[in-house]
Amino acid sequence: MTFRFIILAAGKGTRMKQELPKTLTPIGGKPILQHLYESVEESGVDGIPVIVIGPDQPKLCEGWNGVCEYVVQQEQLGTAHAVNACRNAVTDADAVIVLYGDHPFISKETLQHLAHLQETSGGVLSMMTTTVPSFSAWPLYVHWGRIIRDKHGHIMAIREYKDAMESEQAITEVNPALYCFHTKWLWDNINQIKNFNANGEYYLTDLVELAVAQGHDIASMSIPPEEAVGINTQEERAIAEELLARRYGR
Repeated sequence: MTFRFIILAAGKGTRMKQELPKTLTPIGGKPILQHLYESVEESGVDGIPVIVIGPDQPKLCEGWNGVCEYVVQQEQLGTAHAVNACRNAVTDADAVIVLYGDHPFISKETLQHLAHLQETSGGVLSMMTTTVPSFSAWPLYVHWGRIIRDKHGHIMAIREYKDAMESEQAITEVNPALYCFHTKWLWDNINQIKNFNANGEYYLTDLVELAVAQGHDIASMSIPPEEAVGINTQEERAIAEELLARRYGR
């Protein structure tokens, strides 16, 4: 199978309260996006990722001489809208791996594993999940979407925290929103997503329930909480710095 990476990096990052684009925020002396880019490159799954940027953003990879393709998302209308903007840029691959530019710790081995999972499952969608021992130990995951499984362990839905019942909020398996899609299925179905939500945005997570409704099994793999960390605030940036320091024994 052939794969392409789409990395979503068009968000304004207003919660970071800084002028610098969020994905160029340094962690351990390197931009967040560079950490992820290097994992993508070293994975060997696909060498040139497609980076989704906003209309007023610089070509983000130029900061470290990275080789990237760019797609401009003219309006910020959600994650599915951002991926759909890449339709003409990603036509020649069997599968598309969607990542977020604010996740610095995804390893090359995890990316290889996700690609292998998609190849061996032969389904329309494979995804990563992460399970925390408790939300008191990992408070940054409290408001992430919960993975809803049936009694046989099959993924049935992703329930956003604000929409979840109390019993669902207690679920400790959460969604880092890192997916691999069968390309044809993705482009055939992404326009079915509706924006009937508080933000009026088109969410990629809706494709999970759409696949389930069509009778597809969702393949999944678990990654450690340390690897799933996303950075949206200065507090999360500090947590990331601490995790990096622990990783390298500093």
